Amino acid sequence: MAGNVAEITDADFEDKVLKASSPVVVVDFWAPWCGPCKSIAPVLDEIAKELGGQVSIYKVNVDDNPKSPAQYSVRAIPNLIIFKGGAEVDRVVGAVPKDQLVATIKKAI
Repeated sequence: MAGNVAEITDADFEDKVLKASSPVVVVDFWAPWCGPCKSIAPVLDEIAKELGGQVSIYKVNVDDNPKSPAQYSVRAIPNLIIFKGGAEVDRVVGAVPKDQLVATIKKAI
């Protein structure tokens, strides 16, 4: 876990994301060997701090948890899926600039 971004697994995906108490949940599908995934991690931590109670951000390691990525057709990483009320409302594929990521997340809030 990096600061404000918690690591979740296939086992707790439903509880943490689909039945979340937070109105908006961002899930970062990533892998330890993925360079762009590593570069976006500190950005997500900053966003988690800045947007505090408005959004929860979680990471799912696609190597260790194949079920969730398959369920959401994650074919490339990093792949950030934004959920609202348990439903996917948006997604960002690849390491994008922080301002673009914040704008996309704020659209869902």
